Amino acid sequence: MKKRTLSIALACALAAASLAGCGGGTAETTAASAETSKAETTAETSGAAGGQTTLRWSVWDIGATTYYQPLIDAFEAANPDVKIEMVDLGSTDYQTVLATELTGSGSDFDVVTVKDVPGYMTLVNKGVLEPLDSYIQSAGVDLSQYKGLTDQITVDGKLYELPFRNDFWVMFYNKDIFDAAGVEYPTNDMTFEQYDAMVRSLAVDTPGQEVFGSHYHTWRSAVQLFGVLDGKHTILDGTYDFLKPYYEMVLNQQEDGVCQDYATLKTSGLHYSGAFAQGNIATMNMGTWFISTLMEKIRTGEYTDVSNWGIAKYPHAEGVEAGSTLATITALAIPANAPNKDLAWEFINFVSGKDGAEILAKTGTIPAVMNSTVADLVSSADGFPKEDGTSVEALNTSNLYLEMPVNPKSSEIETVLNEAHDAIMTGGMSVDDGIAEMNEKVSAILGQ
Repeated sequence: MKKRTLSIALACALAAASLAGCGGGTAETTAASAETSKAETTAETSGAAGGQTTLRWSVWDIGATTYYQPLIDAFEAANPDVKIEMVDLGSTDYQTVLATELTGSGSDFDVVTVKDVPGYMTLVNKGVLEPLDSYIQSAGVDLSQYKGLTDQITVDGKLYELPFRNDFWVMFYNKDIFDAAGVEYPTNDMTFEQYDAMVRSLAVDTPGQEVFGSHYHTWRSAVQLFGVLDGKHTILDGTYDFLKPYYEMVLNQQEDGVCQDYATLKTSGLHYSGAFAQGNIATMNMGTWFISTLMEKIRTGEYTDVSNWGIAKYPHAEGVEAGSTLATITALAIPANAPNKDLAWEFINFVSGKDGAEILAKTGTIPAVMNSTVADLVSSADGFPKEDGTSVEALNTSNLYLEMPVNPKSSEIETVLNEAHDAIMTGGMSVDDGIAEMNEKVSAILGQ
């Protein structure tokens, strides 16, 4: 197989061209789904017309993700004998569906996207991922460009995935709501006490004209991970008393109508993007992955009520350095039974490397490989709020903590923490009882 290379200039040019019309998946990219019949799957995997080799790539949220198609367009342009076919497994239960697919007899994915660390550990423990070390060594990949991330996901001396995104949590805010209330915009150095006072000052409870000062998506991350910003705790500690003040803050806001009711959000299944797009949420803590989606939806006219927005660094506890926040990596891996492993590696190396990073940055997405050029591309992306220095500065972090560190039992721990979070936020358990359950069950898992 000939060696495939792509210059940065070509990658950037192709990315710019493809971005002009990439509001979502095309008919060709969205046609594939988890329900594709085995007969169709066999036909597609055997190769496309004209001698092309088809690589099947598992993803989620094709229609809401702006960077998939630019990456594919650039890679296919440099490799005309390759066709990348995305298979959307959905976002809600993506890792569960993926694990089921890879442990079944009919899976023929060449490349899989790994959404989080618990999902990564599940796949590693099941033995369904190919170690990448030999590919990395042969290609001469410099792992130092990932600034220690690959060290944190190495399992028993082996690396089974390569990060291509490194998202971190920031505070999104709607400037129009602040302006209407006469409240100053968030700064990049706010304590939780200042944050709580600010969001309360923005809430409006007039029936039919409600404004919510804050918004917390139903993920446990939106509340629990406030507690790890001091660098003294992790979500794998086994004791979780440090979470109490953050649960109390959010529950008090919920009780006072400052934020939307968790149970209602859970029942309705309202996506955080849809909630923010309604234009009645002043602030929302969320990952930088939302930046590219927000810019694209505003650009295409789908979001009309949040066009005046910004981001600020996460609030922090007293004594914690501003810019301390939570990191979550998105990575690519090769299934152990992938039909086209060598070609799959070439795609992964491209997407996860410098060329892929610049394409991602042009969409406002934070890549795993971050340098000054890439950072400038993110902040100069069409639609990024570069006119206010706060938003640009918010991209500079001080301390990054993985949402879930690598641990063979991370999936089991994740289940316990999710269940306790749900019980606390719906009122099924008090904060103290929920934390006691976390302490007991996680300690038992860690002690096994």
